[in-house]
Amino acid sequence: MSHSIARQRDSVRYRSRLMQPEAERRPDTHPLTWRLRDDGGVVWLEEYLRKDGYQSVRKALAESDPQAIISTMKDANVGGRGGGGFSAGLKWSLTLQGGDIPRGYLICNADEMEPGTFKDRLLMEQQPHLVIEGMILAALANNSFYGYIFLRGEYVTAARVLSRALDEARAGGWLGRDIDGSSFDFDIALHTGAGRYICGEETALINSLEGKRANPRAKPPFPGQSGAWGKPSVVNNVETLCNAPGVILNGAEWYQGLSGDRTDDGGSKLYGISGLVENPGLWELPMGTTGAEILDRAGGMRNGRQLKAWLPGGASTGFLLPQHLELALDFDTVGKEGSRLGTGLMTMVTQEQSMVALVRNLEEFFARESCGWCTPCRDGLPWTVRVLRALALGQGEIGDIELLEKLAADCGPAQTFCAHAPGAAMPLQTALRHFRSEFAQGISEPRIKAEEG
Repeated sequence: MSHSIARQRDSVRYRSRLMQPEAERRPDTHPLTWRLRDDGGVVWLEEYLRKDGYQSVRKALAESDPQAIISTMKDANVGGRGGGGFSAGLKWSLTLQGGDIPRGYLICNADEMEPGTFKDRLLMEQQPHLVIEGMILAALANNSFYGYIFLRGEYVTAARVLSRALDEARAGGWLGRDIDGSSFDFDIALHTGAGRYICGEETALINSLEGKRANPRAKPPFPGQSGAWGKPSVVNNVETLCNAPGVILNGAEWYQGLSGDRTDDGGSKLYGISGLVENPGLWELPMGTTGAEILDRAGGMRNGRQLKAWLPGGASTGFLLPQHLELALDFDTVGKEGSRLGTGLMTMVTQEQSMVALVRNLEEFFARESCGWCTPCRDGLPWTVRVLRALALGQGEIGDIELLEKLAADCGPAQTFCAHAPGAAMPLQTALRHFRSEFAQGISEPRIKAEEG
């Protein structure tokens, strides 16, 4: 067992490599990765400060205008990089503050459990101070007095690196009381989760942080009004927060210019690819880069294999076809094709792979990770798995495909308490749409003949 876990960790570490050499990364074009080292070593505080570290915090503290931070983030159009794409600046503008409203919490969602996703791990393991700097800026904007990094428990290396970086930041005067000689107080604690995918939903994460069962909460009230321990709280993804220092230091117009004329979405993005490709890994590229360019950077499919389908951003996104590789990978363009950008890390499927077996594997994961709070998710996903198992074994029945379509519809948007079930339904729905004949092959011949008779 221990050998298997070690191999799995080595595999994830391999896939978390940044594939761009340092010579190709510049401060004006690669705000997320230009500081990273070619040897994969950690950028500790001394080196980080030499590379303009914490200068955005110093600038924001000197200007002492939280609303200016929010306005700049809104103008830059920094969409949430955890999968939702919701404007970070708009979310910050909705946080209650001022008057008698108590200072609240700033929570970094580092519970990276989306299958096929490994971008936040790279940032935390190799550039922890960028995460901390982004959190300080978000705390300034949202009047937060304390922060939490809610980290996936299996990320042992990230936990060790972040712990040391937090100590460095406190010793250097970047966390704690009177940050950098100002009157602003803010500190951060590292909290490792128990390993539940549902904690990617912000209110389930807050419940878990409070020591409760990780069930989503009813909204409203939203966390910005009443979050952790009843105080205004903001939850943002690691990569989202890591964009803030560059935006505040260089401005919204500069950030928008990073994506050029590819898309209306601003900035750069950590794109990645996994599956049977020559060089799986990560690249920081302009927002709106096409899937074809990313696949080309990865050296194409391994050993001349033919591409059958691909997921654009993790297991909870919809399958796209080879002809969709020319699409700009941004939130709107991918959404119009019936999928989602998600985390922006592509998973490639070859012609030899069975779509029925692949979807069964995905749905088993989602069924296991359901919190059980609402009926369509709690009962519908295990039912979906049973049907898919039968089809994978060639023991399906007439009507199974229609039943899968009905189960997926029942798990769709506005049908369940949170987005877990709709995320589980999307790969199933798109696989049925594009590869219906493969599912039909799983219906046993005797049953077909009996039905015809």
